[in-house]
Amino acid sequence: MFSRRQMLLGAGAAALTPALIGRAAFARPDMLDVAYVNGRIWTGISAVPFTDAIGVSGNRIAAVGKAAVRAETKRSTHIVDLEGAFVAPGFVDNHAHMVLGSMMLVQVPLLPVRTPQQLIDAVGGAVRKVKPGGWVQGFGWDEQRWGGELPNKAWLDGVSADVPVALRRTDGHQMIVNSRALQLAGITRDTPNPPGGVILRDDKGEPTGILRDNALNILEHAIPAPSDAEIDDALQLGIKEGLSHGVTQVHGTDLDWLAFDGFRRLRARGEPGMRFYSFVPLRDWEKLAALVKEEGRGDDWCRWGGLKHLADGSLGSRTALFAEPYIDNPANRGLATTPFDEVHRWVHGADAAGLQVACHAIGDEAIRRILDIYEAVAAANGARDRRFRIEHAQHLNDAEAPRIAAQGVIASMQPYHAADDGRWAETAIGHGRLHGSWAFRSLLDAGATVTFGSDWPVAPLDPMTGIHAAVTRATTDGKQPGGFVPEQKITVAESLVAYTRSNAYAGFQEDRLGTIKPGNLADFVVLGNDPLTTNPDDLAGIKVRRTIVGGKERFVAE
Repeated sequence: MFSRRQMLLGAGAAALTPALIGRAAFARPDMLDVAYVNGRIWTGISAVPFTDAIGVSGNRIAAVGKAAVRAETKRSTHIVDLEGAFVAPGFVDNHAHMVLGSMMLVQVPLLPVRTPQQLIDAVGGAVRKVKPGGWVQGFGWDEQRWGGELPNKAWLDGVSADVPVALRRTDGHQMIVNSRALQLAGITRDTPNPPGGVILRDDKGEPTGILRDNALNILEHAIPAPSDAEIDDALQLGIKEGLSHGVTQVHGTDLDWLAFDGFRRLRARGEPGMRFYSFVPLRDWEKLAALVKEEGRGDDWCRWGGLKHLADGSLGSRTALFAEPYIDNPANRGLATTPFDEVHRWVHGADAAGLQVACHAIGDEAIRRILDIYEAVAAANGARDRRFRIEHAQHLNDAEAPRIAAQGVIASMQPYHAADDGRWAETAIGHGRLHGSWAFRSLLDAGATVTFGSDWPVAPLDPMTGIHAAVTRATTDGKQPGGFVPEQKITVAESLVAYTRSNAYAGFQEDRLGTIKPGNLADFVVLGNDPLTTNPDDLAGIKVRRTIVGGKERFVAE
């Protein structure tokens, strides 16, 4: 009779070919620490997409496929029976604001708010708990949930007294603050709009409490900065949240150095449990170049070398930059946060220094201008493996998908926005301009590299909600079950690639992450259901059973 160990590791060839499976070069026979067997394992390798077992030695995948894993299993190898569960390479989130999102976990939660009164009640409850001298901060309100009326400082003043209140809209590009916060920030009727920002005013010229894009900087200078300890504690909560959703790495896109410093502090204490690739502000490219020259680019737990710039605003705040005006605001085409000639100089310098550049661009005019800059800089600095990125790339005109592909620019996109903003996008830019909105299908068909992420906390830090949005494009209000711009739907397999292999490429890690093969870092996720066979409507409900990062189980569902 066979022992359970022999049955779990029973003979039989795996689906992978010998060139792609077997033992890693570093692994000796009988050196497996853990064997994951009896799984439906999606490798992320197009030619050989499935296998059934993974052997882990240290922090690496040492063997793939039943026969290879069985050959290297020793008596002390821990065997995990996957019982047919679906396994994928670890999910990488291409765009998350880790400090903002992690801090949000301890701030006033506004994503569930559906009415103005609920917003007011949430603030009132927080005011009663705030420490003397403290601020009430929150994230996630969206006026579209209650019919479109923007909140006003008067809504907050009645329940906040002398406590300053600052609440970010769900897109992060707009904030509502109370009178006390305006006072502390020195914002009055005489305060001019900063370049690339808007202080919304009433008919009498008084600030309403709504601040947009660069105007947020004025207010944020008045808010006491969190301590290193507060940031680190919050990041630990954010890591726990991500791991519970199978996220093994985040490309951190906070527009300051807080996350960068936080990631480095966590790494100095050991393995953070989640990997980070940190992007810092493009304007600081010389500072980053000097750091890279002095210290290198970090390691596989905490890496740097990327820069991010915010070229325009957001669709929800009507600050994304378009070639044509907004339908519901004909005097407005959006805004550029920084003159494009200055952006050009920054990109040129950063690229010449060998750094990776990623530019947030949402409106079609912003996307065109950034592509122009990328094209000119590549021509001036000469051929190299630069992997320019456009973050979001939400609203393309017909020429831009082929152009993004031809220039080799990475479209770093967040599919949940199509399901969320798709509720009302037509009221902003009109039906005729929607075809290029979140144009996943057009970009893939043109041959572009498309990567996926969340934009957390703007959207949930859960790749399955993103996959559901990319595949169904059903809007969150339930009013478009057939899909918002349905011709831009893509498949589950294409979505998985965008969250794994393509994201590894976008971070210059395709030689060790993004696929399940011998020699790669042992990052993978075990799901409760097979997304490739699940009803598309049910994709968002798929839960994570295990998250393995660097060969260790960092999350196991109860």
